[in-house]
Amino acid sequence: MSKDEQSCSDILAEWIATLSPGDVPDDARIAAEDTIIDTVALTVAALDTDYGLAVRKAFNARGNCTVWGLSETFDFASAAVINGTCGHGEDYDNTFEGCPVHSGVVIVPAVFAAAEAMELSNADAAKGLVVGIEVANRLGVISGKGIHSAGFHPTAILGTMGAAAGVAAAMGQSQKEIRDTLGVAGSMAAGIIEYLADGSWTKRMHAGWAAQSGIRAAMMGAAGFSGPRTVFEGSHGLYASFAPSITADFAPLTEGLGETWQAARVAFKPYACGTMTQPFIDCAVRLKEKNINPDVIANIICDVGEGTVHRLWEPLALKKAPPTSYAAKFSSPYTIAAGLIRGRAGLAEFTDEAVRDPDLLAVASKVSYVIDPDDEYPRNYTGHVRVEMKDGTVFEERQGQLRGGVKDPLMREEIVEKAAANLSFANRPEGAAEVLRSFSSSLFANDGAFDARSLRSLGT
Repeated sequence: MSKDEQSCSDILAEWIATLSPGDVPDDARIAAEDTIIDTVALTVAALDTDYGLAVRKAFNARGNCTVWGLSETFDFASAAVINGTCGHGEDYDNTFEGCPVHSGVVIVPAVFAAAEAMELSNADAAKGLVVGIEVANRLGVISGKGIHSAGFHPTAILGTMGAAAGVAAAMGQSQKEIRDTLGVAGSMAAGIIEYLADGSWTKRMHAGWAAQSGIRAAMMGAAGFSGPRTVFEGSHGLYASFAPSITADFAPLTEGLGETWQAARVAFKPYACGTMTQPFIDCAVRLKEKNINPDVIANIICDVGEGTVHRLWEPLALKKAPPTSYAAKFSSPYTIAAGLIRGRAGLAEFTDEAVRDPDLLAVASKVSYVIDPDDEYPRNYTGHVRVEMKDGTVFEERQGQLRGGVKDPLMREEIVEKAAANLSFANRPEGAAEVLRSFSSSLFANDGAFDARSLRSLGT
């Protein structure tokens, strides 16, 4: 079959089946190691939250798979769902510029649960991890804002496909099995964004559900269950169904495989909230350093990208007074207020108590926006905050890129420090982050059997 006759899944399957661990460049490996550190710490931090306890109660089947931070073990589906849901629950996990798909909290739970359930090696898990992130991110390059515009969550849709690819890679599937795995996964992808209406919890479960769906799709593909070859580009395929507003260009999915690594381009968040709010918080934190008196602020006006409005700015009255701590994570007015008043936006700024803070809400009530037709979103995430005082004085800050992203990355030590802070928030001992650092490095350096037992205790 010539390249012209091959479908996208044919080309992906050929690349995945022939990829060896030595083909993965250092920058993609390092990004994957950082992803493990970030993802596992966030999962542990959320285990005892209300939604963490609820998902643990709902998915409680026993087996040999690890829920990070817990001593008891679970079946593969329960472990994947709990780890993914808790890891994504605070919206503090890594993301991808161009399309905010959160690959880490889908791929790490899926591949690790599969590796334990199927008794795979470190090399198998490492390959699956990198492949899964690569596929999810490449799919994100194609979709841009198209999936969000259709009312779906990119992590739920693209994460399912990435998880399926990653688990198939870890299992060592044949080209035909991988193609069928991807075809089946397309019918398992799901996740609407109606949580924006009231701050309810469904976005949190999308990562976990996608993780277990990816494992199940891979198991079906390995068993010979056929799926459509044209799952991506078909007239009823993934993009026609979940991003109908775009004319999909599939070159970013299939060209340069093994040469250009989107897995190396993951972004790590400095703040515990929605991706596109991050540069605005940086602006607000810098404005706090100017010792602005919040009582004499008249207005706060932000230039924004049109594609962010329906998720982060409207309805504006609701965004100025978010009904829940989770809704606050997707409120630009609230997150900007947190930066201006507290100088940070970590886990402590998104508690039920914090979102009722009258000082924060008073500042949030003064925040509004104007659409900037020249804003680069979704190619680049920028921020702008203009504070107008009652006496006419103006303070203004701009952020030209996402801190933690490709143009301004966080270093390994910063990611370990973030993990340590999140683990401390969950009352884990001081050395827990170092356990994570050691585990993530050993995955790529040690070709022995995959063993996640150290992630159950994390130093306790």
